Amino acid sequence: MNMIVSAIGQGLLWGILGLGLFLTFRILDFPDMTVEGTFPFGAAVAVALISHGFSPVIGLIGSLLAGMLAGLTTGILYTKGKIPILLAGILVMTALYSVNLRVLGRSNLSLLNKPNLFNLPILQALPPYFGSVILGLVLVSIAILLVVWFLQTDLGQAFIATGDNEVMARSLGIHTDNMKILGLMVANGLIGLAGGLIAQNNGYADVNMGVGVIVIGLAAIIIGEVAFGELTLNQRLVATVLGSIIYRFVLLIVLGLGFNTNDLKLVSAIVLALALMLPTLESKWHLRHSVQRGLAKPNSESTQK
Repeated sequence: MNMIVSAIGQGLLWGILGLGLFLTFRILDFPDMTVEGTFPFGAAVAVALISHGFSPVIGLIGSLLAGMLAGLTTGILYTKGKIPILLAGILVMTALYSVNLRVLGRSNLSLLNKPNLFNLPILQALPPYFGSVILGLVLVSIAILLVVWFLQTDLGQAFIATGDNEVMARSLGIHTDNMKILGLMVANGLIGLAGGLIAQNNGYADVNMGVGVIVIGLAAIIIGEVAFGELTLNQRLVATVLGSIIYRFVLLIVLGLGFNTNDLKLVSAIVLALALMLPTLESKWHLRHSVQRGLAKPNSESTQK
Protein backbone atom coordinates (compact mmCIF):
# COMPACT_ATOMS: atom_id res chain seq x y z
CA MET A 1 0.00 0.00 0.00
CA ASN A 2 2.82 2.39 0.89
CA MET A 3 4.43 1.79 -2.51
CA ILE A 4 1.16 2.61 -4.29
CA VAL A 5 0.68 5.82 -2.32
CA SER A 6 4.32 6.75 -2.93
CA ALA A 7 3.89 6.17 -6.68
CA ILE A 8 0.85 8.47 -6.74
CA GLY A 9 2.73 11.16 -4.82
CA GLN A 10 5.74 10.92 -7.09
CA GLY A 11 3.51 10.99 -10.16
CA LEU A 12 1.85 14.21 -9.00
CA LEU A 13 5.17 15.91 -8.29
CA TRP A 14 6.71 14.83 -11.59
CA GLY A 15 3.48 15.85 -13.30
CA ILE A 16 4.53 19.50 -12.95
CA LEU A 17 7.55 18.65 -15.11
CA GLY A 18 5.17 17.17 -17.68
CA LEU A 19 3.07 20.36 -17.66
CA GLY A 20 6.14 22.47 -18.40
CA LEU A 21 7.28 20.21 -21.20
CA PHE A 22 3.75 20.15 -22.64
CA LEU A 23 3.94 23.89 -23.35
CA THR A 24 7.00 23.55 -25.56
CA PHE A 25 6.55 20.06 -26.98
CA ARG A 26 2.84 20.20 -27.79
CA ILE A 27 1.97 23.90 -28.10
CA LEU A 28 5.16 25.41 -29.53
CA ASP A 29 5.89 22.09 -31.26
CA PHE A 30 9.61 21.81 -30.65
CA PRO A 31 11.82 19.77 -28.31
CA ASP A 32 13.49 21.82 -25.59
CA MET A 33 16.65 20.11 -24.34
CA THR A 34 17.09 22.85 -21.74
CA VAL A 35 14.90 20.63 -19.54
CA GLU A 36 17.82 18.41 -18.55
CA GLY A 37 19.71 21.44 -17.24
CA THR A 38 16.75 23.40 -15.88
CA PHE A 39 15.50 20.57 -13.65
CA PRO A 40 18.74 20.19 -11.63
CA PHE A 41 19.19 23.99 -11.73
CA GLY A 42 15.85 24.45 -9.95
CA ALA A 43 16.80 21.70 -7.50
CA ALA A 44 20.22 23.22 -6.83
CA VAL A 45 18.84 26.72 -6.22
CA ALA A 46 16.12 25.43 -3.87
CA VAL A 47 18.53 23.30 -1.82
CA ALA A 48 21.20 26.02 -1.72
CA LEU A 49 18.71 28.61 -0.47
CA ILE A 50 17.35 26.28 2.21
CA SER A 51 20.90 25.37 3.28
CA HIS A 52 21.65 29.08 3.73
CA GLY A 53 18.72 29.54 6.09
CA PHE A 54 15.89 30.54 3.74
CA SER A 55 12.46 28.96 4.05
CA PRO A 56 11.41 26.07 1.78
CA VAL A 57 8.82 28.34 0.14
CA ILE A 58 11.54 30.84 -0.77
CA GLY A 59 13.52 27.90 -2.09
CA LEU A 60 10.61 26.97 -4.40
CA ILE A 61 10.25 30.55 -5.61
CA GLY A 62 13.99 30.58 -6.29
CA SER A 63 13.73 27.37 -8.31
CA LEU A 64 10.85 28.86 -10.33
CA LEU A 65 12.83 32.02 -11.12
CA ALA A 66 15.95 29.98 -11.92
CA GLY A 67 13.99 27.91 -14.43
CA MET A 68 12.55 31.04 -16.04
CA LEU A 69 16.05 32.49 -16.38
CA ALA A 70 17.23 29.32 -18.13
CA GLY A 71 14.23 29.45 -20.47
CA LEU A 72 14.92 33.12 -21.20
CA THR A 73 18.50 32.28 -22.15
CA THR A 74 17.43 29.51 -24.51
CA GLY A 75 14.76 31.75 -26.00
CA ILE A 76 17.22 34.57 -26.72
CA LEU A 77 19.72 32.18 -28.31
CA TYR A 78 16.94 30.70 -30.44
CA THR A 79 15.08 33.83 -31.52
CA LYS A 80 17.75 36.54 -31.49
CA GLY A 81 20.87 34.46 -32.07
CA LYS A 82 19.15 32.32 -34.73
CA ILE A 83 20.59 29.16 -33.20
CA PRO A 84 18.41 26.05 -33.89
CA ILE A 85 16.22 25.31 -30.86
CA LEU A 86 17.70 21.86 -30.30
CA LEU A 87 21.26 23.21 -30.28
CA ALA A 88 20.29 26.24 -28.18
CA GLY A 89 18.80 23.94 -25.56
CA ILE A 90 21.88 21.72 -25.54
CA LEU A 91 24.16 24.75 -25.14
CA VAL A 92 22.18 26.06 -22.14
CA MET A 93 21.91 22.57 -20.66
CA THR A 94 25.68 22.13 -20.89
CA ALA A 95 26.38 25.55 -19.39
CA LEU A 96 23.99 24.88 -16.51
CA TYR A 97 26.05 21.87 -15.41
CA SER A 98 28.86 24.23 -14.39
CA VAL A 99 26.38 26.72 -12.95
CA ASN A 100 24.85 23.99 -10.79
CA LEU A 101 28.28 23.06 -9.47
CA ARG A 102 28.81 26.71 -8.55
CA VAL A 103 25.42 26.96 -6.85
CA LEU A 104 25.84 23.78 -4.83
CA GLY A 105 29.56 24.18 -4.24
CA ARG A 106 29.97 20.43 -4.90
CA SER A 107 28.41 17.69 -6.99
CA ASN A 108 25.56 17.13 -4.50
CA LEU A 109 24.17 18.79 -1.39
CA SER A 110 21.97 17.23 1.28
CA LEU A 111 19.07 18.76 3.22
CA LEU A 112 19.82 16.62 6.26
CA ASN A 113 18.48 18.36 9.40
CA LYS A 114 17.17 21.19 7.24
CA PRO A 115 13.48 22.13 6.90
CA ASN A 116 11.53 21.33 3.77
CA LEU A 117 7.90 21.41 2.67
CA PHE A 118 7.43 17.69 3.27
CA ASN A 119 8.45 18.06 6.92
CA LEU A 120 5.58 20.37 7.79
CA PRO A 121 3.81 19.19 10.98
CA ILE A 122 0.43 18.91 9.24
CA LEU A 123 1.95 16.54 6.66
CA GLN A 124 3.96 14.59 9.19
CA ALA A 125 0.73 13.79 11.04
CA LEU A 126 -0.54 11.89 7.99
CA PRO A 127 0.23 8.20 7.27
CA PRO A 128 3.52 7.49 5.47
CA TYR A 129 3.81 8.98 1.96
CA PHE A 130 0.38 10.63 2.15
CA GLY A 131 2.10 13.97 2.68
CA SER A 132 3.60 13.92 -0.81
CA VAL A 133 0.18 13.03 -2.27
CA ILE A 134 -1.62 15.90 -0.52
CA LEU A 135 1.10 18.45 -1.23
CA GLY A 136 1.52 17.20 -4.79
CA LEU A 137 -2.23 17.37 -5.40
CA VAL A 138 -2.41 20.95 -4.09
CA LEU A 139 0.60 22.19 -6.05
CA VAL A 140 -0.25 20.44 -9.31
CA SER A 141 -3.83 21.74 -9.10
CA ILE A 142 -2.54 25.29 -8.65
CA ALA A 143 -0.12 24.79 -11.55
CA ILE A 144 -2.89 23.50 -13.85
CA LEU A 145 -5.25 26.34 -12.91
CA LEU A 146 -2.55 28.94 -13.53
CA VAL A 147 -1.62 27.42 -16.90
CA VAL A 148 -5.30 27.23 -17.92
CA TRP A 149 -5.79 30.87 -16.87
CA PHE A 150 -2.68 31.92 -18.80
CA LEU A 151 -3.76 30.10 -21.97
CA GLN A 152 -7.18 31.79 -21.84
CA THR A 153 -5.74 35.31 -21.70
CA ASP A 154 -5.02 37.33 -24.86
CA LEU A 155 -1.33 36.69 -24.28
CA GLY A 156 -1.95 32.97 -23.94
CA GLN A 157 -4.06 32.89 -27.09
CA ALA A 158 -1.24 34.64 -28.95
CA PHE A 159 1.13 32.01 -27.58
CA ILE A 160 -1.13 29.19 -28.83
CA ALA A 161 -1.49 30.87 -32.23
CA THR A 162 2.28 31.09 -32.54
CA GLY A 163 2.66 27.37 -32.00
CA ASP A 164 -0.31 26.52 -34.22
CA ASN A 165 0.64 28.64 -37.26
CA GLU A 166 3.54 31.04 -36.92
CA VAL A 167 3.00 32.68 -40.33
CA MET A 168 -0.65 33.38 -39.60
CA ALA A 169 0.19 34.65 -36.12
CA ARG A 170 2.77 37.03 -37.55
CA SER A 171 0.26 38.31 -40.09
CA LEU A 172 -2.09 39.14 -37.21
CA GLY A 173 0.57 41.36 -35.65
CA ILE A 174 1.75 38.89 -33.02
CA HIS A 175 5.44 39.12 -32.11
CA THR A 176 6.11 35.41 -32.46
CA ASP A 177 9.70 35.62 -31.21
CA ASN A 178 8.46 37.19 -27.97
CA MET A 179 5.82 34.47 -27.65
CA LYS A 180 8.47 31.77 -28.04
CA ILE A 181 10.62 33.39 -25.36
CA LEU A 182 7.60 33.70 -23.07
CA GLY A 183 6.66 30.07 -23.66
CA LEU A 184 10.18 28.88 -22.90
CA MET A 185 10.27 30.97 -19.74
CA VAL A 186 6.92 29.67 -18.43
CA ALA A 187 7.73 26.07 -19.38
CA ASN A 188 11.19 26.07 -17.82
CA GLY A 189 9.86 27.92 -14.79
CA LEU A 190 7.52 24.99 -14.14
CA ILE A 191 10.35 22.53 -14.77
CA GLY A 192 12.64 24.38 -12.35
CA LEU A 193 9.80 24.36 -9.80
CA ALA A 194 9.44 20.60 -10.27
CA GLY A 195 13.18 20.25 -9.67
CA GLY A 196 12.90 22.20 -6.41
CA LEU A 197 9.99 20.03 -5.26
CA ILE A 198 11.66 16.73 -6.12
CA ALA A 199 14.87 17.86 -4.40
CA GLN A 200 12.98 18.70 -1.22
CA ASN A 201 11.11 15.41 -1.39
CA ASN A 202 14.33 13.44 -1.94
CA GLY A 203 16.27 15.47 0.62
CA TYR A 204 19.15 16.41 -1.67
CA ALA A 205 20.15 17.98 -4.99
CA ASP A 206 22.63 16.48 -7.43
CA VAL A 207 24.10 17.94 -10.60
CA ASN A 208 23.33 14.72 -12.47
CA MET A 209 19.67 14.42 -11.43
CA GLY A 210 18.53 15.95 -14.74
CA VAL A 211 19.79 13.06 -16.87
CA GLY A 212 16.84 11.51 -18.69
CA VAL A 213 14.14 13.79 -17.23
CA ILE A 214 13.01 14.80 -20.72
CA VAL A 215 12.06 11.16 -21.29
CA ILE A 216 10.03 11.17 -18.06
CA GLY A 217 8.20 14.33 -19.09
CA LEU A 218 7.51 13.08 -22.61
CA ALA A 219 6.31 9.75 -21.24
CA ALA A 220 3.76 11.57 -19.05
CA ILE A 221 2.48 13.54 -22.05
CA ILE A 222 2.31 10.63 -24.49
CA ILE A 223 0.86 8.11 -22.01
CA GLY A 224 -1.83 10.64 -21.03
CA GLU A 225 -2.75 11.21 -24.67
CA VAL A 226 -2.78 7.52 -25.55
CA ALA A 227 -4.74 6.52 -22.45
CA PHE A 228 -7.47 9.16 -22.70
CA GLY A 229 -7.73 9.78 -26.45
CA GLU A 230 -9.18 12.96 -27.96
CA LEU A 231 -9.33 15.75 -25.36
CA THR A 232 -9.59 19.50 -25.18
CA LEU A 233 -6.47 21.51 -24.42
CA ASN A 234 -7.39 21.96 -20.75
CA GLN A 235 -8.23 18.27 -20.40
CA ARG A 236 -4.86 17.35 -21.91
CA LEU A 237 -3.13 19.19 -19.07
CA VAL A 238 -4.94 16.99 -16.56
CA ALA A 239 -4.23 13.93 -18.71
CA THR A 240 -0.51 14.78 -18.61
CA VAL A 241 -0.52 14.62 -14.81
CA LEU A 242 -2.51 11.38 -14.87
CA GLY A 243 -0.05 10.05 -17.45
CA SER A 244 2.76 10.85 -15.02
CA ILE A 245 1.01 8.80 -12.33
CA ILE A 246 0.44 5.89 -14.74
CA TYR A 247 4.12 6.05 -15.70
CA ARG A 248 5.09 5.73 -12.02
CA PHE A 249 2.88 2.66 -11.72
CA VAL A 250 4.59 1.16 -14.78
CA LEU A 251 7.96 1.65 -13.08
CA LEU A 252 6.53 0.14 -9.89
CA ILE A 253 5.41 -2.94 -11.82
CA VAL A 254 8.82 -3.20 -13.48
CA LEU A 255 10.56 -3.13 -10.11
CA GLY A 256 8.06 -5.69 -8.82
CA LEU A 257 9.08 -8.01 -11.66
CA GLY A 258 12.62 -8.03 -10.29
CA PHE A 259 14.38 -5.59 -12.61
CA ASN A 260 17.40 -3.74 -11.28
CA THR A 261 16.96 -0.04 -10.49
CA ASN A 262 19.88 0.63 -12.85
CA ASP A 263 17.61 -0.49 -15.69
CA LEU A 264 14.95 2.18 -15.06
CA LYS A 265 16.35 4.59 -17.66
CA LEU A 266 16.28 1.80 -20.25
CA VAL A 267 12.74 0.86 -19.23
CA SER A 268 11.68 4.51 -19.42
CA ALA A 269 12.99 4.79 -22.97
CA ILE A 270 11.23 1.55 -23.99
CA VAL A 271 7.93 2.67 -22.43
CA LEU A 272 8.13 6.03 -24.22
CA ALA A 273 9.00 4.35 -27.55
CA LEU A 274 6.01 2.00 -27.24
CA ALA A 275 3.71 4.86 -26.29
CA LEU A 276 4.90 6.87 -29.29
CA MET A 277 4.38 3.93 -31.64
CA LEU A 278 0.94 3.03 -30.30
CA PRO A 279 -1.02 5.64 -32.33
CA THR A 280 0.70 4.39 -35.50
CA LEU A 281 -0.15 0.79 -34.63
CA GLU A 282 -3.75 1.78 -33.87
CA SER A 283 -4.03 3.54 -37.23
CA LYS A 284 -2.47 0.61 -39.07
CA TRP A 285 -4.53 -2.11 -37.42
CA HIS A 286 -7.64 0.04 -36.73
CA LEU A 287 -7.63 -1.12 -33.13
CA ARG A 288 -9.57 1.75 -31.64
CA HIS A 289 -12.10 1.82 -34.51
CA SER A 290 -12.71 -1.89 -34.11
CA VAL A 291 -13.37 -1.47 -30.41
CA GLN A 292 -15.69 1.48 -31.05
CA ARG A 293 -17.67 -0.50 -33.67
CA GLY A 294 -17.99 -3.37 -31.23
CA LEU A 295 -19.31 -1.05 -28.56
CA ALA A 296 -21.62 0.80 -30.94
CA LYS A 297 -23.33 -2.32 -32.31
CA PRO A 298 -25.31 -3.24 -29.16
CA ASN A 299 -26.35 0.38 -28.78
CA SER A 300 -27.75 0.52 -32.32
CA GLU A 301 -29.64 -2.72 -31.73
CA SER A 302 -31.10 -1.44 -28.49
CA THR A 303 -32.16 1.74 -30.30
CA GLN A 304 -34.03 -0.25 -32.92
CA LYS A 305 -35.84 -2.19 -30.21
